[in-house]
Amino acid sequence: MESQPDYQVPCSPLEEIGGVVYLPRMLDKIRLQARGVLRPDLHANLGKGLDGWLCDFLRIDYAALQAEVLGGKSDEAILAWCQEQTRELSDVDRLLWRSFALKLGWNDHLSELLVRRKAESGLQDRDDIQTMASYIDADEGRS
Repeated sequence: MESQPDYQVPCSPLEEIGGVVYLPRMLDKIRLQARGVLRPDLHANLGKGLDGWLCDFLRIDYAALQAEVLGGKSDEAILAWCQEQTRELSDVDRLLWRSFALKLGWNDHLSELLVRRKAESGLQDRDDIQTMASYIDADEGRS
């Protein structure tokens, strides 16, 4: 009988490369999924949600990014590749993305989803979880 893979979660959405939060997580998800060890409940949002919004922000096609990641480039090389394809990110770009990504779910269009996800995960009593990033960290056992 074949054993089940040991599923893994990617790094925290708070991780950053070159001042771009969430990018390491998206790259981790691509690599873990390719190895067949990405936690199954994370498959549905590959390239969607924050992944998709970050790709839109970077002006990069997710499939093209995925191909670069699976080609073996480091996280830093991936960020450089993204900027070579479109534009160099400014400090303001990084600040705007950080503000969006880290506050998502707090009094915005995803607030109801955050409440629902907390309830589904048994975290409804965790008043400290006010953003999707803090929910992800709690759901994945980091806080």
